[in-house]
Amino acid sequence: MSTLTHFDDQGQAHMVDVAAKASTHRIGVAGGRIDMLPATLALIESGTAKKGDVLGIARIAGIMAAKKTSDLIPLCHPLALTRVAIEFETSKAAGTEAGSIYCTATVETVGPTGVEMEALTALQVALLTIYDMCKAVDRGMTINDCKLLEKHGGKSGSYVSS
Repeated sequence: MSTLTHFDDQGQAHMVDVAAKASTHRIGVAGGRIDMLPATLALIESGTAKKGDVLGIARIAGIMAAKKTSDLIPLCHPLALTRVAIEFETSKAAGTEAGSIYCTATVETVGPTGVEMEALTALQVALLTIYDMCKAVDRGMTINDCKLLEKHGGKSGSYVSS
């Protein structure tokens, strides 16, 4: 039996039992970016996108997604989150025709299981929301380099991506 996937007597997968695990302060941080045309980035930065405040709405979407992770990912435990923060940083590549928005999602809880999936889900939904709000002007946007950056708490301790 794998330590990551648990099966019952009939070979069916089920949620990991976390009842005996200690409740600790847990943090998950995920990051990634969406690349776009410079004109699309300018539209977002100026606040003149047709659908409204792109980054404000993407921030709310990311927070909502973190709260709904267990509804989206089978076998994820529903968690009482204590903090969800979605941050954006815009950049224009020097000498190229590319612009990008880097997103960081930080999720925290006090409980028996980690919040890595909540951070990754929040990140992806925030970036997908940017795509949705700007697809009419730039269908060539790409979402890239999404990954877990940090994880803290629990028996396994901390992980920081290199």
